[in-house]
Amino acid sequence: MVYCPECETNLDLEEDEIDEGEIVSCPECGTDFEVVTVSPVELKAVEEDGYVNDDEEEEESEDGEYS
Repeated sequence: MVYCPECETNLDLEEDEIDEGEIVSCPECGTDFEVVTVSPVELKAVEEDGYVNDDEEEEESEDGEYS
């Protein structure tokens, strides 16, 4: 079973029915995920403007520039 990383809903995905790079959506919270690997299934959240990357978030400084 594959669970949504956001809300832990069962996504009902089968490893043999999905491909790497495919986008799947959680029916409960609506978050879109890209399938990173299929065995085991690993998902990475995507947003409208690209990937969510928790490690490299941009921070706006006081002068309005991003680092």
